[in-house]
Amino acid sequence: MANTRVGTYNAFDSAVRNINSRYATLSSLQENLTSGKRVLRPSDDPTAAAQAERARTRIARVETDQRALALQKDSITTAESTLGEANDALQSFRELVVSAGNGSYSATERAAILQQLTSLRDEIYAQANRSDSNGIPLFSGLGSAAPPFTTIAAGVQYQGIGGQSTGSAVSIPSTIDGDATWMSVPTGNGVFTVDYAATNTGTAWTDVGQVTNPSAVTGDNYTLQFSVVAGVTTYTVVDNTTASAVAGGPYTAGQAIAFDGISITPKGDPANGDSFTIAPSQASDVFSVLDKAIAGIRNAAITTGTVSTTNVGTLTHGITQALTQIDSALQSIQTARGIAGDLLNRADRINNSQTALSVQHEADRSRVEDMDMVQGISDFQNQQTGYSAALQSYAAIQKLSLFNFIS
Repeated sequence: MANTRVGTYNAFDSAVRNINSRYATLSSLQENLTSGKRVLRPSDDPTAAAQAERARTRIARVETDQRALALQKDSITTAESTLGEANDALQSFRELVVSAGNGSYSATERAAILQQLTSLRDEIYAQANRSDSNGIPLFSGLGSAAPPFTTIAAGVQYQGIGGQSTGSAVSIPSTIDGDATWMSVPTGNGVFTVDYAATNTGTAWTDVGQVTNPSAVTGDNYTLQFSVVAGVTTYTVVDNTTASAVAGGPYTAGQAIAFDGISITPKGDPANGDSFTIAPSQASDVFSVLDKAIAGIRNAAITTGTVSTTNVGTLTHGITQALTQIDSALQSIQTARGIAGDLLNRADRINNSQTALSVQHEADRSRVEDMDMVQGISDFQNQQTGYSAALQSYAAIQKLSLFNFIS
């Protein structure tokens, strides 16, 4: 009788443990199926949990880099758009300068053009000082929170830090080098410049000149002086550095005057004593170019009593020089716009690379943490079948009680 009781108790206890074990496993599988994860807590698989955590950390880092890259791309997009607006404004400025040379325009009409030129100049200056949505100047170069351009007595001064940042493997610069964009425009033709003397009274003017023999260029300062005696006009070119005459002869309008590897072509009728200075080109800036163009047109006006006339020589020379330098300014801005475009293309490449890297890290995390749903469902169904069998077994064991046989 004792052996029967012990056997019955063991069978009952074993059945209960089997039910509890299968229920716990079934509950765990159901939780995994619901979440879609094989590893819900570190205790499930410490190694896999550690690998998944490292993958999540890398994913978070990539997301942070991509958010920063999006802000940088927005800034460069704004800079590129601003350079496009500045390019259009400069083109409009150039067209107005050309129209100012119209010989049929009155002083009043040229004054209206001067007003438009001044407005465009101020617009371009404001564009150079434009900031992004976070208040960071777009053209501060290597860094400056203050507006990079300021106006002083000597002209416009660059307050930023010149230079173009290179970014990194996961970022691009958020600013453009304002010094190279706006403050690096050569005067004249890039090698030398020809200036009209303020005391000239004739109608002579010159082109911007050209280099005919680079090896003979001295870099000295010269003066082209005209002399008119008994109706005959002659010229003399003096090297001011060596105080010696280097060229001279009868003047013929439209005929090139060559000396020391360079040549210029004066036109018009110079008065006695009129002169031009030829000096090495210097670094200038967009704003000085615009200011000089405006001043050249304004200074061509001559007022005698109540009558306003225009000095054709001063006007034509000023316009000729201005157009060349405006073209140089346009080239500088277009170069900067090209840099901005390259940076935007680079940002797209970085974003694509980072997106692929994020997908890879997500795959690494999924491989060690996520559940194979087909396998999971199969295991769940098997465990459910086992659990049902355990319940049926327990029900059968319950019927072995002696009381079931007492009538």
